[in-house]
Amino acid sequence: MTEDESPPKDLPPEADQISDPDSDPGYFQLRLYVAGQTVKSLAAMANLKRICEDHLAGHYEIIVIDLLKNPKLASGDQILAIPTLVRRLPAPLKRIIGDLSNTERVLVGLDIRAKDVGPKDKDL
Repeated sequence: MTEDESPPKDLPPEADQISDPDSDPGYFQLRLYVAGQTVKSLAAMANLKRICEDHLAGHYEIIVIDLLKNPKLASGDQILAIPTLVRRLPAPLKRIIGDLSNTERVLVGLDIRAKDVGPKDKDL
């Protein structure tokens, strides 16, 4: 092996580890089950995106599954009503049914802590 082929020795041990969502306890894998482009489905998608941007900032993946196109996928996560949000990661699996318009309910249901809101002049 030539000098150019040898791995750098000054990197920390974490540098050679591949980023794995399963090993990141702050990473959320979310599946949103919908049925077409209904008002409730569109509201659930918009609400979920907003909540994730506000509270998970880049530590999430949203997979939208349209059961009108793939009805057999409902059995895998035992979907009985739509729209339904399923949190696959971090374990344990959790489900929330509805359009996700109640942010506090979604945060509690997914075990996401709401941002601390203090006085506006806290940084002054």
